[in-house]
Amino acid sequence: MPKPITILDQDYKQWIAELSSRYRKSQIKAAVKVNQEMLQFYWELGRDIVEMHIEERWGEGVIRLLAEDLKKAIPNVGGLSRTNIYYAKKFYLTYYECIKIVPQVVGQLGESNLPQVGAKIMSDLLSVPWGHHRYILDKCFNNVDKALFFIRQTVENGWSRNMLLNFIDTDLYERQGKALTNFKKTLPDETSDLAQELTKDPYDFAFTGITGKYNERLLKDKLLNNITNFLIELGTGFAYVGKEYRLQIGETENFIDLLFYNLKLRCYVVVEVKIGKFVSGDIGQIGTYIVAVNHQLKEEGKDNPTIGLLICHSKDNTQARYALESSSQPIGISEYELEKFYPEKIEGTIPTIEEIERNLNVE
Repeated sequence: MPKPITILDQDYKQWIAELSSRYRKSQIKAAVKVNQEMLQFYWELGRDIVEMHIEERWGEGVIRLLAEDLKKAIPNVGGLSRTNIYYAKKFYLTYYECIKIVPQVVGQLGESNLPQVGAKIMSDLLSVPWGHHRYILDKCFNNVDKALFFIRQTVENGWSRNMLLNFIDTDLYERQGKALTNFKKTLPDETSDLAQELTKDPYDFAFTGITGKYNERLLKDKLLNNITNFLIELGTGFAYVGKEYRLQIGETENFIDLLFYNLKLRCYVVVEVKIGKFVSGDIGQIGTYIVAVNHQLKEEGKDNPTIGLLICHSKDNTQARYALESSSQPIGISEYELEKFYPEKIEGTIPTIEEIERNLNVE
C-alpha cells in the first residue's frame, strides 16, 4: 500500500483553503440558480393557469388532476403539489400587472426584455425563496404594494422566514417611514427620503416584557438589556454607540439617552425616550444634543449631519408638527407601544463588526 503523505507547505495549505471556499461559493450560487429557475417555472405555470382559463375550460377540479398528472409525468420531483400549484397561480396574479413584458417575447422572462422597473421587480421576485413567497402571498395577496415592500426588505436585509413573519405580524409595512419629521426641510434631498424611510410610528417595544408600572429608567434599561431586539426594531444599519452618552456643553454636563450610528445614512442618531406625552420642550432638548454631537463627534468629510428621534408614549400630532417647524435640526417624533409580542427567537440583521469598520473606514 502506498504510504500516506502529508504536505506541510503553507502555499499548499492556502490553496486547499481557497479551493474549499471556492467550492462553497459555487454551491451557494448553484442553490440560488436552482431557486431562480424554480421560481420562473412557478411564474410561467401561474401565467398558463390564468391565461388559458383552465378552471373555466376543464372545471374546478382541474388543478388537483393537474398535480396528479404532473406527478405521473415527472416522478420523484417535489414542489408540484396541488397546494404549490395554487400558490403559483396566486404568485402570478399578485405581481403580473407590475411586470410589463414586451408583447413579442411574452414567453420569456429575461431582464433584457423588461422595462427597467419591471426588470427590478422581477429580479427581486426571483431572489426570494419560495417558502418566503408563500408567507407573503398569504398575508398580502390583496395588497401588491405591501407584498412588494416585504419582497424588497427580504432581498435587502437577507431576512430568514421567521424574521419575515415577525415583521409582517408586527405591522412593519403600516409603521415604516411614518414618523412625523422635518427631514424634507432640514436635510439634503438625497438623504431626506432615506432618513424618513428608516423611521417607524409606532415603535414596538413589546420585547421589553413590561406589563405593569414603569419609569423612564426602567424602560431604557429594558431596551438595552434586549439590545438585539431593540436594534432590529430600529432597523437595519443601526450600530449602538452608548447609553446616557456624556456630552460636556459649556459648563453643563449632559447625557443623551441613547446614541447610535446609522451605516446607511452615515450619521449619528440621537434617540430620546419619553414615557409621557410629547411636549414642545423636548424639541429644544434633543436639538441641543444634535448640535453638540455635530460639534464634538461628527467628522467632516466622513459623517453626515446628525439626526434626532424622539420616541414618546403619545403625542398630539398638531403640536408635534408645529414644534418641528420651529426647529432647524432634523428631528423625527414617534410613539411606542408595549402590547405586541415578538417570537422567542429572532434572527437579526444587525451590522457585523466588519460592516461597521468598513463603513466607518476604520483601519
